[in-house]
Amino acid sequence: MKKRIGLLLSHHGVVAMLVLFAIGAGIVATHFTWTLLTVIPLGIAAQMTNEYLIHRFVFHLPPPRSQFWFDVLYEAHYGHHDFPSAERLLFVPVWFAIPMALLNLCVFWGVMTLLGVPSPFVHASALVLVGGVATFLAYEWFHMVSHLPVKRSWIEQKAASSHAQHHFRDFTKNYHVTPGGEVVDHLFGTAISADELRERSRAEFMTTLGLRPDDPRLLSARARIARRMGVEVDAIARQSRVPDRVGQGRTA
Repeated sequence: MKKRIGLLLSHHGVVAMLVLFAIGAGIVATHFTWTLLTVIPLGIAAQMTNEYLIHRFVFHLPPPRSQFWFDVLYEAHYGHHDFPSAERLLFVPVWFAIPMALLNLCVFWGVMTLLGVPSPFVHASALVLVGGVATFLAYEWFHMVSHLPVKRSWIEQKAASSHAQHHFRDFTKNYHVTPGGEVVDHLFGTAISADELRERSRAEFMTTLGLRPDDPRLLSARARIARRMGVEVDAIARQSRVPDRVGQGRTA
């Protein structure tokens, strides 16, 4: 447990989000009303939806032709699929997590102002900085544990089993990670059971999201970003090999 917590707290994004949570909790405590407590579950539901939408529609965007934008997505998420066990690629980058949290805060603050909710900033803080950020931190925990060779609780194992299907069987399914988020996958038609997935053949080039392992964009991103994130040269070389008798893969 100590190792897991240490790894979690070694990531700048997690620490920054903990600070946001503390600020939100302070705002709620200072302006406490019972109605604020009813807003927090809305933040949990909103963040689970946010988790799904960002994972599916941002982190799984088709690979850009531009190396710059490819690198942005590689550091944000592609690289994690490329090297699922690389600890420094497990977490959402701080340069993405914090702006998204602040954007969500501003959006809900604006919506609550338009709806005439009293103390709109306080209510938005309860929703985003407490409910939403707590759910994001839960996501980081369950995602981290899913990729570590550690003993898991039953709920951690459930999350890990579902997430493994996304990584190693069909990367267009099971976008949720946080327990409870499977509801969103069902609503969007991307939920699939482990039994159904076993009946399918494994998609080609799973860990590279359909790209050939020797795609020039991948080779470039690995040489700079994966190495900077602590991936060993030998691991990069193995991941860049193309098996015999394979297809062309995605090009864009």
